[in-house]
Amino acid sequence: MSSPSSTLPLSPGRLHHGRRWLGRHAAGLALCAALAVAAQALGHWAVFDHHGIGTLTLALLLGIVAGNGLPQRWLGPAEHGAALSRQRLLRAGVMLFGLGLTVQDLAHVGLTGVLLAAVMLASTFALAAWAGPRWLGLDRPTALLIGAGSAICGAAAVIATEPVVRARNGEATVAVSTVVLFGTFSVFLYPWLGEMAAHWAALPQGATGLGLYLGATVHEVAQVVAAGRSMGTDVASVAVIEKMVRVMLLAPFLLVLSSRWLARGEGGAATGRRGGHTPWFAWGFLAMVGLHSTGWLPAALEAGASQAGTVMLAMAMAALGLNTRWSGVRAAGLRPLALGTLLWAWLVVGGALLVRGAELLGA
Repeated sequence: MSSPSSTLPLSPGRLHHGRRWLGRHAAGLALCAALAVAAQALGHWAVFDHHGIGTLTLALLLGIVAGNGLPQRWLGPAEHGAALSRQRLLRAGVMLFGLGLTVQDLAHVGLTGVLLAAVMLASTFALAAWAGPRWLGLDRPTALLIGAGSAICGAAAVIATEPVVRARNGEATVAVSTVVLFGTFSVFLYPWLGEMAAHWAALPQGATGLGLYLGATVHEVAQVVAAGRSMGTDVASVAVIEKMVRVMLLAPFLLVLSSRWLARGEGGAATGRRGGHTPWFAWGFLAMVGLHSTGWLPAALEAGASQAGTVMLAMAMAALGLNTRWSGVRAAGLRPLALGTLLWAWLVVGGALLVRGAELLGA
């Protein structure tokens, strides 16, 4: 009978390699984890919760403060662990994000809700991809990141799209900033629009119409929840489900984007960027949605994995912030803000007309 040591050999070389790996990454992982935990704690504060400022946004902000405020002798040793968080933990977190969704969510809003989400996603992203480079002179990756964040699910969509388009340092932060800004505006605007719906026939009507409108057009999940609370329980319930449908479209979106990115040869030698790649984590995301939909996973395991995914995404956002410098954000100028304004206007106006049109057609 073989001994345990012969069954599981662990050579001195492997031990040395493991220690080296841990030594290179431990400081950065610990710093990102600390910032992620702090962001989760702050996310429960009423001032942030009420305004729809979620864990991912707070993790980014804390990372930016730390990256620009801590001395280099602290940030230097954290570089490798932060890079690991921005890359591998990000992908794993996006994959586990699928455990919060089920295929059954689609049934709650019907075909109308699915079509509304798909049309708003496609039109918003297409507007960003066209207007950003052509009208505003933005580089294509920045425009696509702003478009993804506005069209799908805010910061989570930005950081999921970033590895596909191979964005440079600071571009994802600029995109997330527009999502935070205009999504926060929406938290205050939509409850007022809900009150005005009784006087303006062009606005969606009733709890279902307003819920579809809110869920199909507001950037972040947390912002949808915050605005929905102010508009009533019935509106909030429909809005959150519609928002989950938009989130579920993240994986198909990434797969389509990566295939077109590769087909167009974007990111090649002409721009000095490496080409895009097929995002395996998008397939993992879909697999997690399917697995959650079956109900086979024990509730405790599912909850733990989902929480781990949230922590991984928060660590990725913190790492993104650590790698961001104020000078780079300032250098981006007002053009990203202009694109964010254009997309927000389309979401508010175009979304209202689309939902109202569906109501009038009896969809």
